[in-house]
Amino acid sequence: MLLTAVVLIIAVALIFDFINGFHDAANSIATVVGTRVLSPNLAVAWAAFFNFVAAFGGGVKVANTMGKGIIDFEMLRAQGSEAVLIVIFSSLMGAIAWNLLTWWWGLPSSSSHALAGGMIGATVPVLGFKGLVGSGIAKIAAFIVLSPLIGMTLGTLMMLASTWTVHKQTPLKVDTWFRRLQLLSSAIFSYSHGTNDAQKVMGIIAVVLYGTIWKDRNFEITTWMILSCHAAIALGTFFGGWRIVKTMGHSLTKLAPIGGFAAETGGGVTIIALAKLGIPVSTTHTITGAIVGVGSTRGWRAVKWGVAGRIIWAWVFTIPASALMALLVYGVARLVIMALS
Repeated sequence: MLLTAVVLIIAVALIFDFINGFHDAANSIATVVGTRVLSPNLAVAWAAFFNFVAAFGGGVKVANTMGKGIIDFEMLRAQGSEAVLIVIFSSLMGAIAWNLLTWWWGLPSSSSHALAGGMIGATVPVLGFKGLVGSGIAKIAAFIVLSPLIGMTLGTLMMLASTWTVHKQTPLKVDTWFRRLQLLSSAIFSYSHGTNDAQKVMGIIAVVLYGTIWKDRNFEITTWMILSCHAAIALGTFFGGWRIVKTMGHSLTKLAPIGGFAAETGGGVTIIALAKLGIPVSTTHTITGAIVGVGSTRGWRAVKWGVAGRIIWAWVFTIPASALMALLVYGVARLVIMALS
């Protein structure tokens, strides 16, 4: 019975990873589609490939943060297998619900913060606020602000540097060069997306296993966890929807290939650097910041701030909304368990 429950929760975790890729496909392909360098179908295949390639160089620091840096893993494990399973199940379902809602609304919200919020909401009724790791949550909250600012700064600098480098060239040459370079920059960003986002679910799977059937083993992220999570997010990206691409690639600001290159490179470098530090940031926030930075180099009016404002509100509400949804799922799950026992 316990083994079956563990397998089912791991399956739900991989479904979340698939939905994460599906929801965040726009982050990886919005600029390359918006500049018409690749068709949407080719773009998602390109992005999915580099999502998976990240399995072989991304590390596991973010996975360890998600597994032990938001909730007190040892305290949760001490509550028993049932508590571990219901907390993780509720966390995942709360995050999935918020991801699907924001996907339907066409808002590029953060899957990372949805999962963090879900974990917070599901943990409090079991362990209370003392079961939360305040320093880890504070770090994640701080980078809600910092990651888009860093992405915006690097996107702006990349755009200025690129423009200065080619300012003596004809527009046709510039367009041709950066159409080719954007294949590289979109690969960098897709790699960074896999590096950051796939690791979240590795940490969740590890909590499930080392909190239940592997209680006697040391917490560790194994090879099969890495490969399965990267495969799930790559498949999700491959089948990702068009709704958010429209917001990110077209509604926020107009992008030429040189701008797409600058935004993807700035955003991708930011995410890879922060992943190496073990900080689970939002790829959505970061690429949005980079796109805004690139657009602002053409003047403040080049950015559609009304669209940007809607996106920012989605960021603000993601953690509390997903926490509330996870809390509701936890309450229903408890009632079902009580009815069956």
